[in-house]
Parts: sequence; structure tokens; C-alpha cells
Amino acid sequence: MVLAGLASLAITPLMAQKQEEAPEATIKVDVDVVNLFCSVRDKNKAFVKDLDRKEFTVYEDGKAQELRYFTRETDLPLTIGLLVDVSKSQENLIEIEKRAAYQFFQQVLRPKDMAFLVSFGAEAELLQDYTNSARSLQRALNELRLSTSVGGLHPGPVPTSKPRGTILFDTIYLAATEKLRSEVGRKAIVVITDGMDFGSRVRLKEAVDEAQKSDAIIYSIYYYDARAYGFGFGGGSDGDLRRMSEETGGRLFRVDGRNTLELIFKEIQEEMRSQYAIGYTPSNTARDGSFRKVEIKLANKDFRAQARKGYFAPGPGSSN
Repeated sequence: MVLAGLASLAITPLMAQKQEEAPEATIKVDVDVVNLFCSVRDKNKAFVKDLDRKEFTVYEDGKAQELRYFTRETDLPLTIGLLVDVSKSQENLIEIEKRAAYQFFQQVLRPKDMAFLVSFGAEAELLQDYTNSARSLQRALNELRLSTSVGGLHPGPVPTSKPRGTILFDTIYLAATEKLRSEVGRKAIVVITDGMDFGSRVRLKEAVDEAQKSDAIIYSIYYYDARAYGFGFGGGSDGDLRRMSEETGGRLFRVDGRNTLELIFKEIQEEMRSQYAIGYTPSNTARDGSFRKVEIKLANKDFRAQARKGYFAPGPGSSN
């Protein structure tokens, strides 16, 4: 299904295309609990996986919070959305992305995990809806193809007066709202892109806000082909990718001579399996829809916690 824009703008939303039967959910969500997934590294950037609850202090808007639960859990069900940039500038990278992504899915997916695949360029397309099958995902990866605007009226279910470029922010927004908002457990968006956005109808902040509201962590992989820009160098800035990753508790990765796409996928996999699950009931019980800043401090000053920067409180009259 081709996606020309956003459901809020009366354009086809990211709906199920190749739905497969999902395993029964094993996590119940308490709407009054803020859930955080946190990884910890030491001063050598190695993961620290054996910390106790007493090592952590969580602050909301500067006030210490009482933890409701804490687990060193690496096997909580995981939902992954892989978003692959297939704009013209990525043409020479698509085959590499197919192979590396398939290997990633083979290694990371466990019996209760689910994944979906979206390609994006001038349009966003759901190539594979939720599945636990690496083979199904491989078939979908084989469907990755260029998505470019041809100019003039945009070909699609809803015409637009301008040609569109790469709708990175729109795709993040759609993945968060249409696919991940209603899911439970750990949720991650992995996006492979050169960081360029031309034509999105939402701004970066709106995309990040929706990821926050969906409790989704964004892992950005900055990958570009210098030859596509002429002069032997180029690519979009990684600043937007860094922001969306850091604010949601993820990380920015750069593909280069030392860090291949395969190695980066392995690091993402290790990080997702090295997280602590933390929950607390906020002392501020107001349902005002405001953004609450969250900070995790560790007793050991040599350790650094990586988690999302905050969350949106439920709005007035909201049930969640």
C-alpha cells in the first residue's frame, strides 16, 4: 500500500497490508505507570548488565520518583519497525541494505517478537506488516525499490501540486502513530537514511513527539553514497537523526570504513538485549497533556544511562 501522506490530512494511513497472526500479548500496561527502557555503559562504553535497583534514581522535572518495578530483562517482547530510505540518492546502497537487514532480522527476532518493514522516498510504502518470520521479511526486503517524484502532479491516491522529495519525518510520524502507538512492550524504530527530508508535511518535532507518545526508541543509521551527490562527497546532515534518537533513548550510528551496516545492526541488537526495564508512578498526577522531563542518575559516576528524555502526560479526560 502506497502512502502519500498523513492520516490527519485525509491521506491513506499506514494500514495493514500483509497481516500475519501475532502471538498473544504477554504484557499488561498500567496507564498510571511511566515505563522506561534504559541501557547503561561504563567509561569504556561497554554495556553494564548487572546493576541493582538501588543503583538507579529517576527524576521527573527535577523531582525524585519512587520506582514501582525494576528488572534486568533482556527477553521482554520486542516490536521493531525498520524504515528504509529508497530515494534516488540511496540507489547504490539498497542491495547492501537488503542483505544486512535480513541478517539482522534473523539474529534479533525471538518467538514473541514482531517486526514490520516500510520503505520511503517520495512516498512511504508498507512492504511487510507485523510478522515474526524472517523469511517473510526477506521477501519484503526483496521488494525494496526506488521511490522518486517524477515532478508535476504527484502520482498517488491524493494528488498534490508539488513534487515531493524524501518524506523522512512523515514516515517516522506514521510508524509511531499508525503502527506502534497501540502496541505494548519494548518498541523500536530503526531508520536507514542519508538524513535528508524534502516534502514532509510534519516537522521534525512533531515526528519526535509522536515517537515519544508511542514509547518508541529511534535508532538512526546515517548511510549515504557520496557518489550520488557529485563532487565525491555529500549527504544530508545527521543533526536531525541525532536529535530524534537521543530524545527517544536511542542512538545515532554512522556507516563508514570502520563501521559497516552489518556491525551497526549487531550493536543495535546487543543494546536492545541489554536494557533495564524501569517503571514508576509519577508524583505529578495532573492529566494536562504536558511534556515531563525524565532523567536517570546512577550511583556510580563512571556509568552513563541512556533512556528517553521524557514523556507526554495523558490529556484531560484521557483514559491512557
